[in-house]
Formats: sequence, structure tokens, C-alpha cells
Amino acid sequence: MARKSSTDNPLAPLTVAVGQEELLLDRAVAEVVAAARASDPDTDVRDLTPDVLQPGTLAELTSPSLFAERKVVVVRDSHNLSADTVKDVKAYLGSPAEEITLVLLHAGGAKGKGLLDAARKAGAREVACAKMTKPADRLAFARGEFRAAGRSATQEACEALVEAIGSDLRELASACSQLASDVEGTIDEQVVARYYTGRAEATGFEVADLAVTGRAAEALERLRWALSVGQPLPGITFALASGVRSIGRVASAPRGARPADLARELGMPPWKVDRVRQQARNWTGDGVSVALRAVAEADAAVKGAVGDPAYALEKAVVTIAQAARGGRRP
Repeated sequence: MARKSSTDNPLAPLTVAVGQEELLLDRAVAEVVAAARASDPDTDVRDLTPDVLQPGTLAELTSPSLFAERKVVVVRDSHNLSADTVKDVKAYLGSPAEEITLVLLHAGGAKGKGLLDAARKAGAREVACAKMTKPADRLAFARGEFRAAGRSATQEACEALVEAIGSDLRELASACSQLASDVEGTIDEQVVARYYTGRAEATGFEVADLAVTGRAAEALERLRWALSVGQPLPGITFALASGVRSIGRVASAPRGARPADLARELGMPPWKVDRVRQQARNWTGDGVSVALRAVAEADAAVKGAVGDPAYALEKAVVTIAQAARGGRRP
């Protein structure tokens, strides 16, 4: 008989993370791994995709060890497992191994529902990871991020942040973390405005929009103006990173997909999908990688890694603009 587990114990024999929100899925995995390594620093973690988890693989991974080592086995996209592998997983659920935590990531739809039902019947600890499509859900998420960081943020600040960031939960979490680490005292609407909306004539997002379309001279002009009027440097690097990541996500999406379909898949409003598609015309995969590295270096610079953060930002803007032109110099 399968062991039952409490719903709040990350070291339960089986955890199922259900949904399609990548940030929440990653956090569900990280929580289990952190708990396992707190119990045993030498915990072995295996993170597997359906193409790797072939029939017989799970039995091999969960076979008894001479040293009874703790192990975490993560199976991503478990709804895409082959029928034979699903049989292996179901058989394992009936007799789970000691010192092993199995984590199944499942989209939660009709595909692979038999495996999800079997996991629930086996007493799995379940973590909800559904897409947050409603602004109210994202607002609650932002409040929770600040609480988790031990910080106080006003309702108006959370609303302004959700409006500024949009529906990308990973970017929203990053923004909450940025504000929590950079701002002292209560985080209010004015703080959010300085970081993520700022003066209309000189925002970090305006700099980013110019850079990702290859307009280096204009982007540098707006950057220098933003610096001169006191725009917070972390807000500028955040905007640059957001712009480049959006390019990468849209550029890697299937060609010919309708904006409405892409909007649902990428968690962007349709108007933003259309705009980013226009911006991404001359970008390449290598260009996105180069630009992200440049933004990471600039972010480190504005946090004290080098003595001239303004120069680091200018360098990042030029690199992004060059990548936007297919690698050609602006």
C-alpha cells in the first residue's frame, strides 16, 4: 500500500506539481531539493525529461543503495511520458523506496491524466502551479513575495508594480526581489514609479525599447538623460533584461502562431506579442545570448562590481542594439 504524506512536508515520498506556470514549477522542485539537502547535504538529485526516462530507468534510479543515500528524482512534463514508462511510475507508486522523493511535474490537463490520478490516489503531496491569468491573482502573488522577503508594501505599490510588469510572473518575482533588496522602509507607489515607470520622458523601458530595435544612438541619448534625472540604475537593467528576454521568448515561438495563442502561451497581452514580434525581426539566438550576458554584466556593475556603472550600462545598450541588427554594428 502506498504511503500517505502530509500536504506540507516537502520530504513526502511523492510530490506532484500541477500546472503550467514555470516559475511555480521550478520553485516546487527547489523546495523539495532544499529540504532534502537540509536533511542530507549529499542528496543526489536527478532532473529528468520524458525522453530520458525510458522504461526501466525509474527502477534503476530507485533501486536500493548500499549507503541508503537520500535521492530526489524529478520528472518534468510527466504528462508526456510514454505508456510503458507510465506503467513503471504507477508500479513504483505502489511501493515507493525509502529515502527517495519523487517529484512529478504535470501540466494538469487531459493528457496523462491517468498518471496524475494515480499519484493523487497514492497520497501525493500536491502543489498548485497554475498560470496566473487574473490581475487579482498576480496582485496576491506580489503581496506574498514581499511578505516572504519580510518587507512591507502598500496595496497601491503592489497594484502599480503588477500594472508595470504585466503578466510575466518570473519578471514580477524579480521586480519584487529587486525592490525588497534595494529599498529601505515601506515600499510604496512612489518607489515603484521611480523604478518601473519613472519619468515619462526617460524611463528604463524606453531605453530598452530603443535598444532592442537597434537604435543605439537614440537609446544612449535616453539612457544619459535617465541617468541625469536620477533614474535608479537597477530599474534600467531590469528593463533591459525584460526587453531582451521578451525577444527571446517570442523569437523561439512557432512561426505562424496567432498573437492570441502566443499571448496565452507566453503570458503576454496580444498587443505586446505583436510589438515584440516587430522588434525581433533581425535577432538571432546567439544575439539573445550575447545581449543577456551584457545585461548581466551591467546589473553586476550597478550593484558595485565595477567602479563606473554608467559606462557598463552604455556598453550593454550598444551590445543589445548591435544584436538587434543581426550582429551588425549600429
